Amino acid sequence: MLSVSHVGICGTDYHIFEGKHPFLTYPRVMGHEFSGTVVAAGEGVGVATGQSVIVNPYLSCGRCIACRQDKPNCCVAIEVLGVHRDGAMCEQILVPAGNLYPTGGLVIGAGPIGLGTALFARIAGHEVTILDVDRDRLEFVERDLGFAVVDGSIATSAELLRSRTAGEAFDIVFDATGNGASIRSAFGYVAHGGALVMVSVVKDEISFSDPEFHKREMTLIGTRNATRSDFDQVVASIRDDKIPIARLVTHRTTLAKSPHDIARWSREKAGLIKAVITVHDDA
Repeated sequence: MLSVSHVGICGTDYHIFEGKHPFLTYPRVMGHEFSGTVVAAGEGVGVATGQSVIVNPYLSCGRCIACRQDKPNCCVAIEVLGVHRDGAMCEQILVPAGNLYPTGGLVIGAGPIGLGTALFARIAGHEVTILDVDRDRLEFVERDLGFAVVDGSIATSAELLRSRTAGEAFDIVFDATGNGASIRSAFGYVAHGGALVMVSVVKDEISFSDPEFHKREMTLIGTRNATRSDFDQVVASIRDDKIPIARLVTHRTTLAKSPHDIARWSREKAGLIKAVITVHDDA
């Protein structure tokens, strides 16, 4: 049993709030990015009472074809806290011990999905360009995070984007928009021999030009959730000051105020990068 400390508000939570998430039934308590303190533990689980932890919210079965191939992130019967099961926007929550990662007091909030993807692509040594239609967000990522940007509110033609790469387009395109039209357009931004990675999830049917897909011999990849090694990498990167947490967490609220603030932030996104709910400030 955990006493919840902090909960990050993710783009997924806004989709849930707006009724746009494809894997969820209502009613549902949101909250899948969270940290806390162990207040009770079963016998032999190896987690001490009082331990500060972060939580892997992806509960896998351990038996299906994906789990047997060491891919619990896409378990056939996966249950995600805050999506398939009630999440952590509450005082306390019961979580399997295997999903708890001791942190020594670390509270994480790695930023919205697109920025998180960009930051870790840069950590891996890649040159990154970010496309968005929000000019304030683009100004932030260019000024504060140092990324090259393209303003999609002006033009998003494939020709314009190819001009950024000597006419060759991009080796890998990650779409983290949660927008069907954006995903369909993203096929045109991929270089010959390149890959399109669908990070976001939408309810839409996605279509594309088969001749364009084949002539490029491009790869289409779906990505889902995270594994233990992903969490370990995120924690290590934060500890090594590779992730500018102070710049990414722009908004804070309390559990009592969160219903009002989430509703407001779903509409008023100016200046909003990452919001965090403080439930108990003791972890």
